[in-house]
Amino acid sequence: MSDERARLYLITPPEIPDLDGFAHALEEALGGGDVACLQLRLKSADGVSASDAAILAAAARLGPIAQNAGAAFLLNDRPDLAAAAAADGVHIGQSDTPYDEARESLGADAIIGVTCHASRHLAMEAGEAGADYVAFGAFFPTDTKLTEHTAAPDLLSWWSEIFTVPCVAIGGVTPGNCGALVAAGADFIAASSAVWGHADGPGAAVRAFNAAIDSAAR
Repeated sequence: MSDERARLYLITPPEIPDLDGFAHALEEALGGGDVACLQLRLKSADGVSASDAAILAAAARLGPIAQNAGAAFLLNDRPDLAAAAAADGVHIGQSDTPYDEARESLGADAIIGVTCHASRHLAMEAGEAGADYVAFGAFFPTDTKLTEHTAAPDLLSWWSEIFTVPCVAIGGVTPGNCGALVAAGADFIAASSAVWGHADGPGAAVRAFNAAIDSAAR
């Protein structure tokens, strides 16, 4: 595992009907503690994406909030929209734009992460290609997207012991269950509904995540 502390990786809800309201929720979350990045992911559980116009409108409102707080701002799936929105990079899945095309489109300085499900082979391919991080999951049940692949913490241990490319643990992660993923070697803990749906608000959720990360790292 890296000597660096694991960090929180926020993902937006799949729908944002009230953009101004969510902007305030994002500010509250970012004020709750350390957050490495925000991924704008406007896609339903069955894979239907919002319109390009809706994505760009959300990016224009939310991207500066994240970036001004020191968090990287990434778009899901679409390198073209990431470039148009002046995002810091893009997160791509296995059925999205290939890594090489995304890199050519966004340039050497962009952050490009790749979903690798529970596959060591896919992760090694992404790492060798130059991905800035690989994402494994789902580790726990989640309603954010249909779960086709499940991963176990030992995958994180294997990756972190051999490779220097950071890894993200995703899928149903909460403050209560993230400790095992941190201890196993996750560099980033991805969270969505556990933050935006937290009973005490997103700021409290981020504080709880950071406390759990610190506890697991001791």
